Amino acid sequence: MGLMDLFKKKNSGDVAKDRLKLLLVSDRANCSPEMMEMIKNDIIEVISKYMDIDTDSLNIQITETESDSNNGTVPALYANIPIKDMKHRQQR
Repeated sequence: MGLMDLFKKKNSGDVAKDRLKLLLVSDRANCSPEMMEMIKNDIIEVISKYMDIDTDSLNIQITETESDSNNGTVPALYANIPIKDMKHRQQR
């Protein structure tokens, strides 16, 4: 995928195909929507201790990635978390 592919507008068929692929990967990883919501909330809770994040623009999903051990593709957790600012804690 080249840099220009990021700016290409997808037609509705491509968008539907991508959504179905994500659904299938989530199902294969045995991760329900409720479990994804719990994971998302836990990630927000932990990261919020150290930085201010934009929870409205947060995107967490399960995708596929190539296995390091050449076993094909495996589920992977993808998180895009916009950071507003770092929190500065006093050292103890």
